[in-house]
Amino acid sequence: MREWAFVALGSNLGAREEHLAFAREQLALLPDTEVVAASNVEETAPLGPVSQGPYLNQMVLVRTALSPRDLLSACLAVERARGRTRGERWGPRTLDLDLVRYGDAIVTEADLVVPHPELGRRPFWQRELRELMPHARD
Repeated sequence: MREWAFVALGSNLGAREEHLAFAREQLALLPDTEVVAASNVEETAPLGPVSQGPYLNQMVLVRTALSPRDLLSACLAVERARGRTRGERWGPRTLDLDLVRYGDAIVTEADLVVPHPELGRRPFWQRELRELMPHARD
């Protein structure tokens, strides 16, 4: 069975638009996964205490048979393939992929929480979700 999932993309280092395009392409190549729609790209100020440049953000809607855990693992692999190294929390990054929602699932694990716990504090995610919701139909 396939489920709707919303994946947030962000980048504030290097060729930001190319990083987002790479993420969209890689998500489309995942097994049993289709990228259904992508929100507009918007530039936002960084969050958190670390001084850094602005982000480009976008959200994609996928229809997938991957579990939330497998989808998260695939997202982390896409980040690594684009040179993401995990260092300072809230620090700059070439590419960041976050699993924001996975159908109506509620997941609470040490390294995976769905819906994403920052959803209520990120107005750009909320705008992007509203933009994509009409595409999430059975």
